[in-house]
Amino acid sequence: MTSRETAISYLGIDVGGTKVALRLEHHDASIAESAFRWPATGEARHDLELLAHHVTELAAGHPERLTGVGVAMPATLDATGTVTAWPGRPAWAGLDLRGALSALFGDDTEVGCADDGDLAALAEAHEAGCPDLLYLGVGTGVGGGIVLNGAPLPGMGRGSCEIGHMVVDRDGPPCDCGRAGCVQAAASGPATLRRAARRRGGEVTFDGLRDAVRRGDPWAVTVLRESGAALAAAVTGVSELLSPSLVLIGGGFAAAMPELVTVVAERTAALERPGHPLPPVRAAALGGLSSLHGAVLLARGLPG
Repeated sequence: MTSRETAISYLGIDVGGTKVALRLEHHDASIAESAFRWPATGEARHDLELLAHHVTELAAGHPERLTGVGVAMPATLDATGTVTAWPGRPAWAGLDLRGALSALFGDDTEVGCADDGDLAALAEAHEAGCPDLLYLGVGTGVGGGIVLNGAPLPGMGRGSCEIGHMVVDRDGPPCDCGRAGCVQAAASGPATLRRAARRRGGEVTFDGLRDAVRRGDPWAVTVLRESGAALAAAVTGVSELLSPSLVLIGGGFAAAMPELVTVVAERTAALERPGHPLPPVRAAALGGLSSLHGAVLLARGLPG
């Protein structure tokens, strides 16, 4: 029987703007997962208390030592681990996240935090066995990451790869970052639904858009092609600079709307220059769970 001292587990936390996913991997290869939604508004302190409650609930009945915790974050952090910007949860601005996580898990547990897009790319590269790839996660926002020679670019602790804030249309819609024309402002799930609502003259739900796309309704197909074109522009720009071997499209919105990947692949192929083929575009293997799996990989790589 494995002793408590040698029985270990690793926790991955994928923090999103609307929900949080947790994955606990135990020494015996068993896995426990859960998820919860943030309250619509709230202070960072209350959010952290809610996170602590769900972590405790997930770990109940598992006495092994929590060796490493990896946290995938969409927020911008400075070198000290303080949140400098997070449009999805503006109340977190100024939070000493590194200190808050250390207080939550204690000094005996190593805690690492990294950009959710970078971790998603790392997980997808691991799953695909591909050391050079570009990953885009299309959900509430557009995140992403680049893996070259098996390592994230620019590298853990050296900033993140903000693909969602590449400008693909200088006259495009405003982005929550303060600029206009970012790929996120054109191709995220909410941006796509807002554009669909303008075309239809009324609210369009995700299910309504998905059903209309599958029926081939012209307005819905046009909306999806516009999002796909913005993503393809981002894919093309990165590919011209770094020549990845593969492009994977994931995230919750893309996973539930697989037609989007087909559109991005078609639009990317149409942007090829003679003699300069662009990489193939495929659906991410881990779907909407890429960042969560990346967080667990981060936890497993921490000293401890």
